[in-house]
Amino acid sequence: MNESPIILEGVTLMLLGMGFVFCFLALLVGATRLLSTVAIKYAPPAPPAKAPASSASAAQSEDNVVAAIAAALHHHKKKLSQQA
Repeated sequence: MNESPIILEGVTLMLLGMGFVFCFLALLVGATRLLSTVAIKYAPPAPPAKAPASSASAAQSEDNVVAAIAAALHHHKKKLSQQA
């Protein structure tokens, strides 16, 4: 039984399929880059960034977070001691 033509046909089919996939992906990358360039060219400019919040409100927020964590830990420890 001569399997050489079957293997050759399989390799040819594999290379043809890989070629089609490569061409499709190359076309897809090109289209994506083209659309990106067009979108950047015609997109409105980004609004200026707002100034960061004052440090006093950030400190207050951080204090609230610390208090919430401390309360959660206290509740968890209390719950564990009741189970034991």
